[in-house]
Amino acid sequence: MKQCLFSFSLLVLFMFSSLYSSTTAAVAPPAAAPKALQKAAPSPKAAAPTSKPLVPTLPQSPDSSDSDSTPDDITRILRRAKTFTILTRLLKTTEIMNNINSQLITAKSGGLTILAPDDSAFSQLKAGFLNSLNEGQKIELLQFHILPEYVSSSNFDSLSNPVQTVAGKDPTRLPLNVESFGNSVNISTGVVNATVTGVVYSDNKLAIYRLDKVLLPLDFFVTKAPASAPVVAKAPKADKEKSSSEDEDETTQEQNNSGAVSLIVIQGTTLMSLGLGFVIAVATLWS
Repeated sequence: MKQCLFSFSLLVLFMFSSLYSSTTAAVAPPAAAPKALQKAAPSPKAAAPTSKPLVPTLPQSPDSSDSDSTPDDITRILRRAKTFTILTRLLKTTEIMNNINSQLITAKSGGLTILAPDDSAFSQLKAGFLNSLNEGQKIELLQFHILPEYVSSSNFDSLSNPVQTVAGKDPTRLPLNVESFGNSVNISTGVVNATVTGVVYSDNKLAIYRLDKVLLPLDFFVTKAPASAPVVAKAPKADKEKSSSEDEDETTQEQNNSGAVSLIVIQGTTLMSLGLGFVIAVATLWS
């Protein structure tokens, strides 16, 4: 009897355990679905390195976006930049200023670069140097400071020497060599070594840079040989001497001939006189 009760108890316990397990499984929340993997945000692209200007912008440089500093008015740009009084006056008196402004208005590509010596640079010239130049030399001096292309402040190292200027590209007369070292730009002409000290103005057509010295062309200091005078053809010396000898011989011959004639005349006169005297003497004797 006890054995039957024990077996019945185990059966009831087993039933309750099975019922409890099924109820718990029904009540338990379903397992959460795995979350979708989030896509990693793309890493930002590294910015391309920008070329660093070799020449710093001057503090008083006019803003290229300023409507009062349009690239077709060089006079206004130089006045606002200050300390370019002498250069401005030269550009006006030689009428190069008008040529530059006209070229900037009509040019569709290319542009210009002006290497502008300030008043301090002109003060370093020998006293009276500018006044000693004629009109053509003044024009050549100013054209020697203008490049017929736009050169940005970071592209001086891309120029090939000798650099062409508006004055021309003659390495024997107008050499202009540009060298960049780090953040400095040096310009040599064979007479002067100058340094670009800053940007006065720059846009996509015109660039103006300040120089600490005036660029003097080598052409001004090369001694030019004077034009040779026409050579007059001279008769050969031998011919001249021969002519002189012949003249002397002819003169001597003429003198000899003249003497012979004179002697003949004298001798004839003497014989005639003797004959006449003989005739007179014979006539006297006969009478």
